[in-house]
Amino acid sequence: MQGLHLTADLYGCQCEASLLVDAEKLAGLCRQSVENAGLTLVDEKYFTFPEWQGQPGGVTGAALLAESHLALHTWPERGGVTLDVYVCNFSTDNSHKAERLLDDLIVAFAPRQQGTNRILRGSRDPETRSDELLLEWLNEDSAYGFRATRRLETIKTQYQLLEVFDTPQWGKLFRLDGCYMTSERDEFYYHEPIVHAAAIAHPAPRSALVIGGGDGGSSEELLKHPTMQRVVMAELDPEVVRVAREHLQGVHGGVFDDPRLTVEIGDGWKYVERLAGQPDGERFDLIVLDLTDPDTPAHQLYTPEFFRLAKKALAPGGALSLHIGSPVYSPGRVRELVSHLSGVFANVRPFGLYVPLYGAYWGMACASDALDPLAIDPDAVEARLAERGVSELQYYNGDVHRALFALPNFFRKLVR
Repeated sequence: MQGLHLTADLYGCQCEASLLVDAEKLAGLCRQSVENAGLTLVDEKYFTFPEWQGQPGGVTGAALLAESHLALHTWPERGGVTLDVYVCNFSTDNSHKAERLLDDLIVAFAPRQQGTNRILRGSRDPETRSDELLLEWLNEDSAYGFRATRRLETIKTQYQLLEVFDTPQWGKLFRLDGCYMTSERDEFYYHEPIVHAAAIAHPAPRSALVIGGGDGGSSEELLKHPTMQRVVMAELDPEVVRVAREHLQGVHGGVFDDPRLTVEIGDGWKYVERLAGQPDGERFDLIVLDLTDPDTPAHQLYTPEFFRLAKKALAPGGALSLHIGSPVYSPGRVRELVSHLSGVFANVRPFGLYVPLYGAYWGMACASDALDPLAIDPDAVEARLAERGVSELQYYNGDVHRALFALPNFFRKLVR
């Protein structure tokens, strides 16, 4: 099996200055990062160079690992760091551990600019290499990935690890905690169905609440409906919104400048709980749960308790829309979520489609006590799209609307 060699050049590091000149402090960081990655430290050596022409000397160091090594050098005069991580994959694939180690160190140094390379060593083909291969695990037995040419952001927020990349396949690509969220070139596969399957079935949606969705893609789709007067985005992590504004214009299309959009930074549960507790509080025609997966900080928003709160925040005839994961790779999760929804709402319609960025056939659902997206046929969908002037859609149309709910037998059996 090939070895994995990761290198990174970091510039303009915004970390504490002593981290670039203090060998012991740097060694402590490396020890902790090695441990976090699940790698095995065998020995280490770090050396601080003396001052030169009034400038502090940098630190060079190496950590000998049972799996291979970590080497690094700091350049305090320019806030620079070079990183070199190598793991041998002879008996066990340690690639994900190496990537975790590199990510931890990049986050710690907080560079303004960075360049990374991912090289497969030991290949019979000397041309087999990529700048950086981004892998995501679908479950403990399955993974897939895409090549990235440049990292644009790597930061550890209060809640999660946030990354933005330039990629040949998808343009700018956004990840949270190592999981793909969205990209410039495929976002419509996800955002159009999760919004329009419910929105077009509603006779005149005037208000919507998006829980999560800090990239702005769902809000943009909602505001394509001319009757929509107000969209509230309740996003937990302000860094997601900042990164979207800075890097993901191709995803949100400038929606953050639309006066109909209100961004509320904070806990989505508390926001909905506050609304539900006010008899005369605001109610929404549509609620879209545009969240990370249930094994993330969003886990409590996939519970029956939250679904009941969300139901109270819906206006009469309103609907809840959300993604429920892959029925192929996470069938237990999909079954459980549909069961939770069915215990709260009278009408739950699971649907599915292939999302390229997610590498899987993906499940979504529309839940309501009154609205049924299957009650509107393809011709009526096309008519409403035309009446509302909803155009420039790349995925959704009348035939697709009906096809979304045509479940394969295995999916139908799973959610029966």
